[in-house]
Amino acid sequence: MYLALATTAQKAERDRLTHEAWGSPLTVEQFHQRELRLRAHPWCREGMRTWLLLDDASQVLASCETFHTDSYLRGPDGVASRGVSHAIASVYTEPALRGHGYATHLMDLLAARLEQETGPTHAALLFSDVGAPLYRRSGYHEAPAFDWHLSAAGGLSTHAVDALLCDGDVPLMMARIQRPDVPFLLWPSAAQVDWHLERERAYAELLRRPRPEACGATVGKSTVLWAMMARYGQLVVLMLDAETVEDAIALMEAARGVAHRAGLTHVVVWEEPSTLAWIARVPGATRVARDGSLPMMRPLRPGLPPGERVGFSRALWV
Repeated sequence: MYLALATTAQKAERDRLTHEAWGSPLTVEQFHQRELRLRAHPWCREGMRTWLLLDDASQVLASCETFHTDSYLRGPDGVASRGVSHAIASVYTEPALRGHGYATHLMDLLAARLEQETGPTHAALLFSDVGAPLYRRSGYHEAPAFDWHLSAAGGLSTHAVDALLCDGDVPLMMARIQRPDVPFLLWPSAAQVDWHLERERAYAELLRRPRPEACGATVGKSTVLWAMMARYGQLVVLMLDAETVEDAIALMEAARGVAHRAGLTHVVVWEEPSTLAWIARVPGATRVARDGSLPMMRPLRPGLPPGERVGFSRALWV
């Protein structure tokens, strides 16, 4: 068995096969169109690859995708150096081929391949929807996974925030959000955040439903960015930098109002070290164990902390 990069035709075939896992509520053709659109996005053009595990007869046994994301490792001198980590997504084995360890073999070969790439490569990360054991076999360690839910609500004012944001504001907002000062940091680029908004744009067009009126808000020096997950009726917070509890409450009130006007049921905030200081104090916030999207990480070089000690923002999800 060996790894190979998928051709355009093979990517299209995988789109049609993987629809059963990730395509609802889109039709097979709509799902393929969504994938074509996302692959054309600048963030994907720069760092996305589709990998196949093939047998000696060139039959596809399993597949996945990888994406480049920025990461920063603090050295002994206290200075953080920028590198690349690889986010892994869409690990898939056809039902008739499951139970033979092909996905595990794919992950092992892929990690070995990524370790050999030039430049400062730090880690591989993924977000498991099938629990932790499968990926533990390949050296991945999970982080705790909890969400905070707030119900969408009508009648809430956005006057408590300084501004609602549009898609074009994302680069400026990402430049002003403070990066945590931690030994190892995975950090999304503005292009990666816009990839989430491109998913939102694609679903809005394919399902013929309105997008939320804004993709975030600011108050003082505090910022929130969010995106609609139409499949689940959620407005999901991608990035949040709140200076005070009062700012966080104002930003979440704006999110709840925007979610309601977009026909969504609730706002979801991933629990991170940076959110714990305030999220429990937001009125109506409820802590929920996350169902799926379990963050897991495998170091690709010595000296990295284990995955359970690394923060994962929602904007890193793929």
